[in-house]
Amino acid sequence: MNKTPMTAQGAQRLREELARRKTEDRPRITQAIAEARAHGDLKENAEYAAAREQQSFNEGRIADIEGKLSNAEIIDVTKLNAGGKVVFGATVEIMNLETDEEVTWRIVGEDEADPKARLISINSPIARALIGKSEGDSVLVKAPGGDVEYEILAVRYE
Repeated sequence: MNKTPMTAQGAQRLREELARRKTEDRPRITQAIAEARAHGDLKENAEYAAAREQQSFNEGRIADIEGKLSNAEIIDVTKLNAGGKVVFGATVEIMNLETDEEVTWRIVGEDEADPKARLISINSPIARALIGKSEGDSVLVKAPGGDVEYEILAVRYE
């Protein structure tokens, strides 16, 4: 099976969520199920049904995280020597040449992507256009809304 690239920070966040789900959420849900069982008839017990649904979601998420971590190729960007080129994990400051709008993106794995936090997937159109380029280069991004040209202002490995 192919390994999926993941930043060290992304892997750490997943490990923390996994630990929380196993040590805090799982016992809390188990306690809620036990309390709901004590109320009697399980067929008409909404608390029991809700607790079982929570348990199912939590166990599914635990399995999902364990799978992602086992298939992850963890890349520590701070230890990369990419010679100023845009690579997986790099933080890239770009400027839209049409609007002069500047934006900073960090290129991360699919499971870590969060556009609101300025984290974009390695498979996104912007990331694919930026990979392999250097500071000062212009890139053409073929976006769903049309082609956009950017200039790379800075490349950092944080």
